[in-house]
Amino acid sequence: MPRLHTATSSALGTGTVPHLASRIEDTIHEFRERSARRRGHTPTVIPYSGYGAPGWVRVLGRVLLSKPGSASRYRKIRGWRSFTSVPLNDVEVTVTIGGVSHTVTADRGGVIDSVVEADLAPGWQTITIGIDGGEPAEAPVFIVDPDVRFGLVSDVDDTVMVTALPRPFLAAWNTFVLDEHARRPVPGMAVLYERVLHDHPGAPCFYLSTGAWNVAPTLTRFLARHLYPSGPLLLTDWGPTHDRWFRSGRDHKVHNLERLASEFPQIRWLLVGDDGQHDEEIYSEFAAAHAGQVQTIAIRQLSTGEAVLAGGRKSDDDARSPTETRRIYAPDGAGLAEQLLGPDPR
Repeated sequence: MPRLHTATSSALGTGTVPHLASRIEDTIHEFRERSARRRGHTPTVIPYSGYGAPGWVRVLGRVLLSKPGSASRYRKIRGWRSFTSVPLNDVEVTVTIGGVSHTVTADRGGVIDSVVEADLAPGWQTITIGIDGGEPAEAPVFIVDPDVRFGLVSDVDDTVMVTALPRPFLAAWNTFVLDEHARRPVPGMAVLYERVLHDHPGAPCFYLSTGAWNVAPTLTRFLARHLYPSGPLLLTDWGPTHDRWFRSGRDHKVHNLERLASEFPQIRWLLVGDDGQHDEEIYSEFAAAHAGQVQTIAIRQLSTGEAVLAGGRKSDDDARSPTETRRIYAPDGAGLAEQLLGPDPR
């Protein structure tokens, strides 16, 4: 079973003083939690798609305080409303898999991210996540067959979803304003992913984004609506950490790629991103450090207008580190698919 990779308040070393922003956030959370409990709100588990392999499962979800009976509503909220929910931090959660119960702890943002022992068959399975005082929730988990040798990791913004916004405002707009009905898919990307996974039965598909866990339900609905393959979202907690004002999106992506390489050393990855920021640079560094674990790096080329809004396009010299990994480039999914798979027979 892989080592537990969770970032919680317990990560603070003995005698370490949390960052001011972290202390402010904790104070606000405590005030909002007391207020919500006075209004009769009860714990609610919002399950996210997890993943694993025979012997272990990575459980993902979030614990909130909500009005009784409103769990389904919280799974459908969007935009700024997803950030008005009250997280319930540092609480024990019961994960039940195959009749066996495990106790895990949500972090300071209410996020559940824990690895537990379990022996499930490969493919999509269902587990249960519960908390005292709340209704249990079912969470899907994808179990990777040890014989699988291929996997897909995809960026989200400007890779599967057209954003067309200046990067400094992108996160705020996508998080607080836009709903999934107003978002546009990148042409041809869903078809590309469907063809790739059809050619590799049982292959896992991960969506790696710097977006906040708060918007996981919104992104899940967007992907399903536009016929993208199902797969776990690897997002990040929103807000400050114990040692800085803002979280590093680059570090988040690097950490999760390293984690996948450790969890599935037998898999060679197709890494898909765009040329607007750091995707190719991150993927190239990962390929150089993990020779043999990256099959192809596929980069969606932004239009001139998209590149300007994204803060410029990374040059080849800036993006590439020494590696022999195959790279392909195209402005849409059809162009990438033709290079990767050949013309679509349909």
